[in-house]
Amino acid sequence: MAKLIALTLLGMGLALFKNHRFSYQTRLNALREVQPIELPNCNLVKGIETGSEDLEILPNGLAFISSGLKYPGIKSFDPNNPGKILLMDLNEEDPTVLELGITGSKFDLSSFNPHGISTFTDEDNAVYLLVVNHPDAKSTVELFKFQEEEKSLLHLKTIRHKLLPNLNDIVAVGPEHFYATNDHSFLDPYLKSWEMYLGLAWSYVVYYSPSEVRVVAEGFDFANGINISPDGKYVYVAELLAHKIHVYEKHANWTLTPLKSLDFNTLVDNISVDPETGDLWVGCHPNGMKVFFYDSENPPASEVLQIQNILTEEPKVTQVYVENGTVLQGSTVASVYKGKLLIGTVFHKALYCEL
Repeated sequence: MAKLIALTLLGMGLALFKNHRFSYQTRLNALREVQPIELPNCNLVKGIETGSEDLEILPNGLAFISSGLKYPGIKSFDPNNPGKILLMDLNEEDPTVLELGITGSKFDLSSFNPHGISTFTDEDNAVYLLVVNHPDAKSTVELFKFQEEEKSLLHLKTIRHKLLPNLNDIVAVGPEHFYATNDHSFLDPYLKSWEMYLGLAWSYVVYYSPSEVRVVAEGFDFANGINISPDGKYVYVAELLAHKIHVYEKHANWTLTPLKSLDFNTLVDNISVDPETGDLWVGCHPNGMKVFFYDSENPPASEVLQIQNILTEEPKVTQVYVENGTVLQGSTVASVYKGKLLIGTVFHKALYCEL
């Protein structure tokens, strides 16, 4: 009888493991291969070799790019050096990047590990850059003031909070006010891996201000990119492993009400919003297995989606760029400026294309 019970429990355990393994592969879109969609004139950005995970373009064409991310379980081509913030002027004929110097006596450059970024411009036209940082595998938000003439960032403040334990992306709604995604719930790396494998969907979105911090949306299977509509009325959240983008209505008290979700056949990462049209531009991973289990002989592909009229009953979704990893590996973000498209990656290069 004891052997029968043991065999029964073993069988149940194996069946459960098999079901979770199939679910895990489905959530990673492990079987998808891509059909390339090219753009007429694309060039790799000189000076970016170790990632361009997130980027933000100002109305004047200056682009901030976070580079050098070290994220658990993800490939890094430069694991021993700190990350950096790059500046690119998209008004130039053949733009290159410049590493921004960082000043501020209390900021530790040696552990700088930038992830998601967002900007806020105040009524005096001062530009603030908010950066998700992972010093020593922790999570903070670093607040900088952009000094354009000096081509540098002045570090103003480090933000930490118990509701910001596993930050991924951020969207600023004030100099020290933002919404941010936590892509996991657990802090322990071992528990994080099981949370992801089992698809527990315990990640969440937080609203932060100096006077109030609270969870405003939850139940995500790896909450990732976040952004806001040009009129400030709607917040968009990418749920990476559920292949969804969620639309929320933002209220005056900063709470969020879910309106709708869109489903995709790809892992949606960072979201950029065209300030003129309101279109969403999304960097995507067609096959997440190739991102989390890197093989240089079979590298992760890149994909960029444009979503028009997302608030209507029939949004238009267009595959703008798809590439099998020969040129660009692991796209995470895409943004447009004056007919040009800038595409960033989690650990690889960056691409600049004409539309």
